[in-house]
Amino acid sequence: MRLKDKVAIITGAARGIGEATAIRFAQEGAKVVVSNTGLDSLNEVVEKIKEMGGEVLAYDVNVTNREQIQSMVDDVVAKWGQVDILVNNAGITADSQLLKMEEADFDKVIDVNLKGVYNCGQIVAKIMAEKDGGVILNASSVVGLYGNFGQTNYAATKWGVIGITKTWAKELGRKGIRVNAVAPGFTMTPMVAKMPDKVLDMMKGKSPLGKLATPEDIANAYLFLASDEAAFITGEVLAVDGGVVL
Repeated sequence: MRLKDKVAIITGAARGIGEATAIRFAQEGAKVVVSNTGLDSLNEVVEKIKEMGGEVLAYDVNVTNREQIQSMVDDVVAKWGQVDILVNNAGITADSQLLKMEEADFDKVIDVNLKGVYNCGQIVAKIMAEKDGGVILNASSVVGLYGNFGQTNYAATKWGVIGITKTWAKELGRKGIRVNAVAPGFTMTPMVAKMPDKVLDMMKGKSPLGKLATPEDIANAYLFLASDEAAFITGEVLAVDGGVVL
């Protein structure tokens, strides 16, 4: 098992990529901490992990709230003694063209997708530094690399996450902490699955492989980067996008 006895915190773990990552980590022996806004939203992933014999803790955490993050991390350390892996997966969208975008929608996406990464990363990195090691994985996107129509706010955050990732890799490497990002392409999450067929076909057509990623495809990338197999990889952005060109 590639993550045996490791303690991994995954934000935004209620569904989609976060849920798949939590399950995949548990399959590889990690003790998994799942967080989301609203404990009820985590019931399904918690039950799935318990059914497979995994160890899991769940927390109601809004990543814009530092007190909630600190309380979760303190509780995890009290119970399990360490935090080895952080997956900053929590994120939201509030799409609109630039000329129509409301300032409030810009601000809330920045707060969750960018400042939320900073909040969780800073708090957890302090614990990792004390233990002389750890892995931080940040959720970027191909949108952060190439931009996307109607996503000024989202693209800004995902590009910003890349800058954070490379900066943290330089700062934290001397503490034994590796920091990388994953940039998913179009992925068949529950939200995407509800889109009209013509939109899904358009998204599939952008990939040379002619299909969308599954949440498990992205989870496998996180697993690799979290494992010792990636022990000499830091500051990188791994695009898992089926070769998409936007």
